[in-house]
Amino acid sequence: MTSQTGKTEIKRRGFEELQNHVLLKSLCTGCGACVITCPFKEVLDYALNGPSLVGECTKCGICLRVCPRYELDVGDLEQMVFGRERRPEEVFGLSKTVCVARSTRKYILGACQDGGVATTLLSSAFTSGAIDGAALSGIDTSNPWLPKPLLTTTLGEIVESAGTRYSYSPNLLAYNTGVAKGLGKIAFVGTPCQILALRRIQRASLRKHSRALALTMGLFCYECFSYEGLMIKKIQGEMGMDLRAITKMNIKGDFILQTKSGQTTKIPLREVKSYAEVFCQYCSDFSAELADISLGGIGLEGWTFTVIRTDKGEELFSQAVNKGSLEVKPVEDFESAFKLMKKLSKNKRSRAEKNRKERF
Repeated sequence: MTSQTGKTEIKRRGFEELQNHVLLKSLCTGCGACVITCPFKEVLDYALNGPSLVGECTKCGICLRVCPRYELDVGDLEQMVFGRERRPEEVFGLSKTVCVARSTRKYILGACQDGGVATTLLSSAFTSGAIDGAALSGIDTSNPWLPKPLLTTTLGEIVESAGTRYSYSPNLLAYNTGVAKGLGKIAFVGTPCQILALRRIQRASLRKHSRALALTMGLFCYECFSYEGLMIKKIQGEMGMDLRAITKMNIKGDFILQTKSGQTTKIPLREVKSYAEVFCQYCSDFSAELADISLGGIGLEGWTFTVIRTDKGEELFSQAVNKGSLEVKPVEDFESAFKLMKKLSKNKRSRAEKNRKERF
């Protein structure tokens, strides 16, 4: 809701409304936006991968205004970020430049998922002073391959966090840690639904949480998987693999696991689909269309498909290229990846519309 009347109406509702229309319908992504922006202490808590009411709700309506799954008006957010709405032919959102890139730094290429562009851009921004911290996902050391929200404030931590974990990490909790610590320039790296939540926070003019946001990097995401289902039940239980022996995982037609011994194991995607999170079935955004820069290794080996969407993203990317930190090639040289990008963007949008119609 963008009108003054709409804001007044939404203030009369509170977390019970979110409970009925989002949580109980399995739409909640667990992003944590409602928890971090609630202005009253000890009312909302983050537990069991989502918010829970632990105190008396005052029905201020803020939780409804920031939730990426409640009465979402994407066009309004596009107007805020880009000054116009996406046209139908812009199947993966508005953009200034689309290219394919990879890091030139060997220490990053040795740690990254594909082309290491996200890690390179964060490193460049941190070195130049454009950011003083980054909220992203790290790994829970006590539970191998379980992602956890992490606030990084050193170059070493940024590189150590490179790579992809395919279970959900509520990175907004790490962003909130940065806000609480008084960091003035925080980069955020996350999934499309998390970028949506941050943009809704900005749209709601919640300055405490929006003024520190220096940059948003969105990660391509078709769906994420239950850690207990995929990692524990399937990979550790059924396949008998030691999770601590896995050094990298990726999706390239199959779900691919690499181990310390150099072994590569491929799992057909049809065998892991049953562990996909339910809330992903209602998401229409594959490429984080509201981010400053969107990134993914879609259909590529050792390169990153890169969508630069805003002036802020363009400036950061250009700085890294000018430093010699990135190698860039035109997207036309990677026709199959470009076609796959369009296909998955269309498919995810269609799937979300179909599932919503069937259920609601």
